[in-house]
Amino acid sequence: MERQNNWYVVYTKPRWEKKVASLLSAKSITNYCPLNREVHQWNDRKKIVLEPLFKSYVFIWTHSEEFKKIKDVSGILNFVYWLGKPAVVRNEEIENIQRFLNEYTNIKVEQTQVRLNDRVKVIQGPFLNMEGHVVEVNSRMVKLELPSLGFALVAQVEKAHVERVVVMNTHPVAAKVSYGF
Repeated sequence: MERQNNWYVVYTKPRWEKKVASLLSAKSITNYCPLNREVHQWNDRKKIVLEPLFKSYVFIWTHSEEFKKIKDVSGILNFVYWLGKPAVVRNEEIENIQRFLNEYTNIKVEQTQVRLNDRVKVIQGPFLNMEGHVVEVNSRMVKLELPSLGFALVAQVEKAHVERVVVMNTHPVAAKVSYGF
């Protein structure tokens, strides 16, 4: 049986991302710690500093049989889990992060509770308790399609005023969910 490698994510001690990446490399474990080029300004000069893009996270290219060896690396607290299993990151996502970091500096990572096509419920404001689908996400607002009366009514609602709806057993249940690193 062939072992299949995937990209996984480990959670590190605070500010240990680069050190963990170095320790993993020393053990010949392929890893990726995305580094953001940030311009730091001092009174007398500017300097480009490489800071981890995702705080307390390092990506690892491995298979499940290596998990114990990886967890024993100093500075690693645990794997990041999704639905009870170690979270797998697609190759395309790693490549997109690499491409993005090659083209831009001073990148900011923002967590968002909603994504395109999510079913959401408005929890505050004039559309209170209406449900719809996210058709666009901006920095502070989401654009929702609210299907009422057979028409597609599109409204911009602040991100803080919506929550993702999780459908279980065909009965919609509202739940706050956060995504991201």
